[in-house]
Amino acid sequence: MSRTEERNAAARAALTPLAPGERPWPVAVSSLIAFALGAVTLGLYLGGVKVDGQQPALSVVVVYTVLMLACAAGMWQMSYLAVLGFQTLLAIGILGFSLALIRVTSVAWLLVCLAVICAAGYLFWKLVRVLGRLQLPTHEGK
Repeated sequence: MSRTEERNAAARAALTPLAPGERPWPVAVSSLIAFALGAVTLGLYLGGVKVDGQQPALSVVVVYTVLMLACAAGMWQMSYLAVLGFQTLLAIGILGFSLALIRVTSVAWLLVCLAVICAAGYLFWKLVRVLGRLQLPTHEGK
């Protein structure tokens, strides 16, 4: 066994499964963030907020809102795939704000980008350990 495999095995052995009803703080925070993003998006649309002078398409708002609310509900129920999906969305957000740094036009926008990158990166990192403790559902009979 290589040194890397030995370290991986030791790290896996150190993880304890989540107790029934246990919800680590990164999952609770992520669930609340996803819920807030979905609810605020829907509320802004219903309030008539316009983007670039136009109201966004209802289909886009509905898809995004449903995705965020489903992700929030899944994470609240400690679903492995919901946490993994939210991590994917965090990674996309981190990349997007990193690319936005290229065209930063003010100190305020620079600080917003850096704050989002740092906060999302920290939350992403904390969710990695939670995923290690969650069990990926197995499919019987395969």
